Amino acid sequence: MNYNCPYWDNKDLLLLTLFVGGWWEVKEFESIVGNVAIEMSDMRYVSAMDNGGFTLGDKISKGEGPDPVEILTAIKINDTKIALKSGYGKYLGVDTDGKLIGKAEAVGSREQFEPVFQDGKMAINGCNGRFVSVTKDGDIICSSKTAGDTEMIKIRSSISLERDPLEDIPKEERGTLKESEIKYVKKFQSYKNNKLRINENSVGELIKARQTGKLHESLLDRREKMKADRYCK
Repeated sequence: MNYNCPYWDNKDLLLLTLFVGGWWEVKEFESIVGNVAIEMSDMRYVSAMDNGGFTLGDKISKGEGPDPVEILTAIKINDTKIALKSGYGKYLGVDTDGKLIGKAEAVGSREQFEPVFQDGKMAINGCNGRFVSVTKDGDIICSSKTAGDTEMIKIRSSISLERDPLEDIPKEERGTLKESEIKYVKKFQSYKNNKLRINENSVGELIKARQTGKLHESLLDRREKMKADRYCK
């Protein structure tokens, strides 16, 4: 699955994630999914409390990831907004005083947040139209209508940075040529008595087709010759 991780093709940035326990910095909205942590300042994360409140967690050591109470689950609401669920199973929201809380059983208007990206930096807009920040006492609040330095945060993700080398290859074309052809037979052929009819011609043409990136077309051509396709005539 492609999570649009911006670090797959940048080894230097990939190495930097080792200093935060493999939690890499999200650079685009599409990457905000699954387990995430909100870094408010250098190596300090939003931390959930069992009373439904949130505070700024202690600074973690280099090379370590966030604590379990600092890990949230991000859920996309639409193309611009997300919901966040704490480890206590409650959705994050903003109360009437602008404080970040996590007490909701379901997502309503108060439990929706809008990540904003600009010039390589990020801020999170709450339901009250104000941005997430932290007070001197460590309280997490949504109070400022504009995003200044104190509202700049980082969302980190733990989704694996390892890309599937076969990601761009259709599942039917993976494996040996014989396995690929059988997969196409099962997908397209209308066969009776559960008996597969495989083209007995040389697979030499398939070898050449795979090398030239035309295996899909070649397999369909071979199926067409069998006169038993659902979709080819």
